Amino acid sequence: MSTQQEVAEDRPAPVVTLDFVGSRTETEDVTSKLSVESQAALRQFSLERMTGYGVDYADAVEVRARVVEGQDWRSAATELAEVCLRRVESATEVAGTPTRIGYLRRASALLRMSQMMMLCDTAERRQIFARAAELYAQAAALSADRVRVTVKTDHSPLAGWLIPARGTAVASALVIGGVEGWGMDFDSIGEALAARGVDALMLDGPGQGETRLTHNHYLTDHWRDAYGRAVDFLAERSPGRPIGFIGNSMGGSVAMAVAAQDTRIRACVDNGGIHAPWHVPPTMGTFFSKMVAACGTEDPDRAMNVWKTVTPLADGPNAGYPLLVVQGGKDPMVSNDLAQILLRGAPTDDKRMVVFSDGNHCVYNHKHDRDALVADWVRARLCGLPSPEITN
Repeated sequence: MSTQQEVAEDRPAPVVTLDFVGSRTETEDVTSKLSVESQAALRQFSLERMTGYGVDYADAVEVRARVVEGQDWRSAATELAEVCLRRVESATEVAGTPTRIGYLRRASALLRMSQMMMLCDTAERRQIFARAAELYAQAAALSADRVRVTVKTDHSPLAGWLIPARGTAVASALVIGGVEGWGMDFDSIGEALAARGVDALMLDGPGQGETRLTHNHYLTDHWRDAYGRAVDFLAERSPGRPIGFIGNSMGGSVAMAVAAQDTRIRACVDNGGIHAPWHVPPTMGTFFSKMVAACGTEDPDRAMNVWKTVTPLADGPNAGYPLLVVQGGKDPMVSNDLAQILLRGAPTDDKRMVVFSDGNHCVYNHKHDRDALVADWVRARLCGLPSPEITN
C-alpha cells in the first residue's frame, strides 16, 4: 500500500447530518396536552390533506412532529419554509435551477399552510399569503410552465395562475378550491390537465386566496358575475375552445351552480361539494367561521344569505351539462348520503359518481389517481370522446 493510500484511508470522510425532529406518535394522551389550536390543526390537516395542498411529505411529517413537541402550527411551518429558502440560496446558478424551483414551491406551500388556522384577515395573514404567492411566482419564472393571471371584474380583480397545455391545446378549464385550500393548493389538477392538452386556469374566486387577501374581493351577491368574467377570460383567450369547470370542496358546489347557468361550460366536476352550502351548521366551528370570513363579514346571518345564492341543484339554460361527482367513501365532512342527494338532484341526466371507498375529503389520499380521473374525464367530455373506463 502506498503512503498516499494510507493517508487517504486515515483521513475521515466528511459527514453532513441534516437534523429533523422526525415522526412522532400522535396519541390522544399526547395531543390532549397541546393548545386548542394545535389540536385542531393536527385534526383538520392530516398528512394526506397537507400533501394534497402541495406540502412535501417530509415537510408535512416535520410540521406535525414539531407541533406534537409543543411548537405552534404557524411558527413550525414558517421555520421549515425558511429552511427551504436557505437551500434555494445555496443552489448553483445553472445546475441548481430544478433545485431552486422545488424548494421555492415547498416554501410557498409551507407558508400557505402556516396561515390555515388564522380565521381573521389580519395584516400579518395578508403578508404571509402575499409572500407565499411571490415565492410561487419566482418558481414559475424559473420553470416557465405557468403564468400569473389577473381577471378584471366590475368590482375588484380575481387572481389566478394559468398553466398552459403542453403541446397543442384542445380545450380550457377553470379550477377552484373551496373555503380553505385555494388556487395554488390544487395546482396538481392543473398540471394533470395541461399534460393532456387542456389549458388550466387555477383561480382564486371571490372570498379565496389572493383575490381576497390582496384584492379584498369577497364572496358577495355578485359572485356569479365574477366567475362569468373568468369564463370570459378563457373564451376570449381561445375562441371556440370548449371549457370545463372543476370545483374542489365547497368549490364543487360553486362550479355546479355556475355550470347550469353558463352555456359555455361543457363539462363540470364536483369534488367534495354539497347540495346546500348554507346548511353547514355553526357547530362545525372553524369551518363555519371560515365560511363567514369568506364573505368579508362577521355577521353569520349575512354570510349565510350569500351562501344561499350558491345553488348547485338549480335549473338553468345549461341544464344537461356533463357532470362528474368525485366522492371519498370515508369523507368526514361530506357523507355518502349527502353526495347521493347532490347527484340525484343535479339538473342533468348526463352524470356519474366515482367513489374512492377509503377516500377522505376531496380524496387527498388518492391524489394522483384523482387527478388522472378528473383530467382524463374532462378532456374526453370536452373533446367529444368516449368517457374513459374506470377500473378497480
